[in-house]
Amino acid sequence: MYRTKVTVEHPGKGDPARSLALLWRTSERASRKGKPELSVERIVRAAIEVADAEGLQALSMRRVAERLGVGTMSLYTYVPGKPELFDVMLDTVYGETARPDDVPGGWRGRLEQIARENLALYLRHPWLLQVAASRPVLGPNVTAKYDYELRAVDGIGLSDVEMDAVITLITGFVHGTARGAVEAAQVESQTGLTDEQWWAAHAPFFARIADTERWPVATRVGQAAGEAQNAAYSPEHAFEFGLQRVLDGIQALVERRTT
Repeated sequence: MYRTKVTVEHPGKGDPARSLALLWRTSERASRKGKPELSVERIVRAAIEVADAEGLQALSMRRVAERLGVGTMSLYTYVPGKPELFDVMLDTVYGETARPDDVPGGWRGRLEQIARENLALYLRHPWLLQVAASRPVLGPNVTAKYDYELRAVDGIGLSDVEMDAVITLITGFVHGTARGAVEAAQVESQTGLTDEQWWAAHAPFFARIADTERWPVATRVGQAAGEAQNAAYSPEHAFEFGLQRVLDGIQALVERRTT
């Protein structure tokens, strides 16, 4: 697995008219005679594969062309440039989330399903964690995803602004826990040690220097959490515990609005 960088990538840096035309496929050039058959879809899929395997820092038109086995300039017949390609990559992967019509558990069950789908999306494509969320891509899949998520809380007593805020709260929570999960997976691959192996190596030395009288609460709680999770940090526990507490908070809001 590649190592994620702190650098944040901003969508929407390309030409707006070209990006939107590409996102909504209002026009597409046919492949030139004698060249390997290409399409926007093939180019986008290859770009996603590069980002999945090597990270956004490795993404370039040249690298995508190499993956497809074609010349770099042939890509420009279909894609204006890397910024526009990046926008379509985002819209494409956001189209992967499942959107079932019948989800048990009412609005709470629907939000839980949305949270799990978003987490799975981040784990499949960790480079999404590097993408700024302040300016969303205005593509068909992003629009459909937002509409589906909003419908999970439509008609339960919230205002339109509150509905948007609830979805932002859920997706923001998932973003944070997904980052922790990806980092936890990377630290094992980069250090060659599992959490259990790391703790086994450090625990004897820490036990000698830790002042339990000076930090009694940290000692007690840290030991209990470590034993329960078999690690200093459990991404799975952080997600499951945190999601239920977020839903509890939303439930309190809904109950206030409906009483």
